[in-house]
Amino acid sequence: MKRRQLLQASASLLGSLAAGGQWARAQTDPSPGGSLEFTPGSSAQGLQLTWLHHSCVLFEGEGKRFLVNPFRPAGCTAGYPAPSVAADLVLLSSRLLDEGALDVVPGNPRVLFQPGDYFIDGIRVQGVRMPRGPRFGLNVGWRWRMAGIDIVHLGGALQPIGREQSILLARPDLLLVPVGGGPKNYDPAAAKAAIEALQPKLVIPTMYRTAAAEESQCELQPLEAFLRLFPAAAAQPALSNPLLLSAQALPSQGIAILFFEE
Repeated sequence: MKRRQLLQASASLLGSLAAGGQWARAQTDPSPGGSLEFTPGSSAQGLQLTWLHHSCVLFEGEGKRFLVNPFRPAGCTAGYPAPSVAADLVLLSSRLLDEGALDVVPGNPRVLFQPGDYFIDGIRVQGVRMPRGPRFGLNVGWRWRMAGIDIVHLGGALQPIGREQSILLARPDLLLVPVGGGPKNYDPAAAKAAIEALQPKLVIPTMYRTAAAEESQCELQPLEAFLRLFPAAAAQPALSNPLLLSAQALPSQGIAILFFEE
């Protein structure tokens, strides 16, 4: 099947995403290294996505809260608030502290961290094996559907998309992909190749270098290195955090990129 071309999106993309419902904002502690407490908004009419930095995201829909990749502030995440967010289910791509720090999560949520096929309160959650080499072990990519949106979160993927990953992860509505490089994540070119292989509708880049990083302990590249690989109009910043997405407002063709400004 012919690959869809990258969509040269304009600001109208953000308007169409917002059309799915009202945009809400989280209440946050702005002090570096402090805890971040989330004040839920309404997710009754779509998927509410809260960016908690690095590759950590809270997804809310259908009365459920899924948290992916909580981290401990250190190294590349040193200046971020710990994602101290209550959730029904926590998905971990690995047990590394920048994507698998359970000690920052309150309560006693259910946790998945191994590849497999699971059913959680009526939602099918697929954990897909994505080898990362002997130094960092296995990465798990996650796929599930919530509020009518098919979501794939690649965690800290490093290896190119193979046949098995393509079969299990291709053509999602929303793809979260690491772009900062370093020893255990896609660099910008590899991230672009993964996007082209999986052909999502909407892409959110993760795991890139920001001012929150400790200078001597972070090998990630900044987001701009990834964005330079696309036409200037292909990517747009999110207008709020959290934001509300609806399945009806996603691009009907092509691939759009939405990023969170740090």
